[in-house]
Amino acid sequence: MPRLAAFLALLILSVSAAFGQAVAVGSITGAVSDQSGSLVPNATVVMTETDKATAHTVTTSSDGRYTFNNLPTGPYRLEVKAQGFKNYVQNGIVLQVAENLTQNVSLQVGAITETVEVQGGASMVETRDSSIAHVIEQQRIVDLPLNGRNVTSLLMLSGIATASMTLNGGDLTGSKNMGGSNSSGQFSVAGGAANGLNFLLDGGDNNDSFSNVNMPIPFPDAVQEFSVQTNGLPAQYGLHPGGVVNIVTKSGANAFHGDMFEFLRNGALNARTEGTLVRDTLKRSQFGGVGGGRIIKDKLFFFGGYQGTRQRSDPASNTAYVPTAATLAGDFSVADGGRATGGCLATARALKDPSGILYPNNQIPKSTFDPAGVKTGRQLHPHRQRSLR
Repeated sequence: MPRLAAFLALLILSVSAAFGQAVAVGSITGAVSDQSGSLVPNATVVMTETDKATAHTVTTSSDGRYTFNNLPTGPYRLEVKAQGFKNYVQNGIVLQVAENLTQNVSLQVGAITETVEVQGGASMVETRDSSIAHVIEQQRIVDLPLNGRNVTSLLMLSGIATASMTLNGGDLTGSKNMGGSNSSGQFSVAGGAANGLNFLLDGGDNNDSFSNVNMPIPFPDAVQEFSVQTNGLPAQYGLHPGGVVNIVTKSGANAFHGDMFEFLRNGALNARTEGTLVRDTLKRSQFGGVGGGRIIKDKLFFFGGYQGTRQRSDPASNTAYVPTAATLAGDFSVADGGRATGGCLATARALKDPSGILYPNNQIPKSTFDPAGVKTGRQLHPHRQRSLR
């Protein structure tokens, strides 16, 4: 039992470390100056993740500039301290996926024990990246209806993407490849090649090298947000020229959060379409939940989730005609109702020999049969024949 408890503890810590480590997806840069506009060197700049109380600290350079690279997404608090100036605190900074923002700070002369606090949302602009990006945030991912819960369907909300096709004979709902939102598809962004998108998941490559489409993507409740970028992409996104889909999953925080869900599609709940004889037979249930929180406050976090899918439906209705003994004997003469006597032709057809001469009464002489074909036909068709009419 002690060994089992130790193993379970190690497993939990491993999973927590894997899911709790947020991946770098953005950056913030800026300049620190005084009220006259002169730049302030050696100022201490701290970016703190408000959900995790994780602080990132840098010092301004000799020209008064600072840069934070590789920051996780989420809300931040900016603090700036410098000798001879009041402390500066900026709340309401939200860094989204793949953003490279600029936030300049103007310090006021005063005692270091005094603080200037800005409560309003920060107004920042993108000055380092010339690409065009559109972010689909977590609220829209969860709240918008998704048939099959396929996250890639939301790419078209960016206004610059169109669906081209999907693999495995499936559609955008993932009905042929139902694994949550794991359906792979092809999308054209800003007129680019349909298989020219570069998919990133938490900063790592998420492309199928064989077909140039996306690898499986987590279900919507486990995705924090994603962006669609195109037009003048930086060199770091040079894998595919069509665009970049940058996806970030959720991670744990100091506060505990979680939810449970079930999405049901059942034809019994729908009205029958006018003119149809039967209702929709698709029965799909997608259920699961997510949860995250802290293991050690401000230091170690966990997040995990599960989605199960159960789907069934009636097979497509097909009409088939099984050849009868008459058909196997070469008798394709027309019976009542316009159907061949053999039952394998829906309508009467004039049969001709290789030279183009019509067979009398649509009956093929047995003398023209290929002996090998006759033998094979006897092996495939038992003596008792049935005709599906």
